[in-house]
Amino acid sequence: MECRLGCGACCIAPSINGGIPGMPEGKPAGERCIHLDDQNLCRLFGMPERPDFCAAFKPLVDVCGSDRKQAMQTLTWLEGETQPDNNG
Repeated sequence: MECRLGCGACCIAPSINGGIPGMPEGKPAGERCIHLDDQNLCRLFGMPERPDFCAAFKPLVDVCGSDRKQAMQTLTWLEGETQPDNNG
């Protein structure tokens, strides 16, 4: 699957626990990354400053669904399911 340009769900829904440029404490789930532009494109894409977490994320149909709405729903659900207090 190719990444859908302008989706940005992976830059909003998940939390990022490690520091990223301009966000030294990372970012909480549901908050837009400061590097996501008005067209939901990453300003750090292809640059060495792009966090490893972001570079490692690969679009998959099971995660991204058929549109941005499904991607946001699935990534938000996955974020909740992987929080330490939900692991039993």
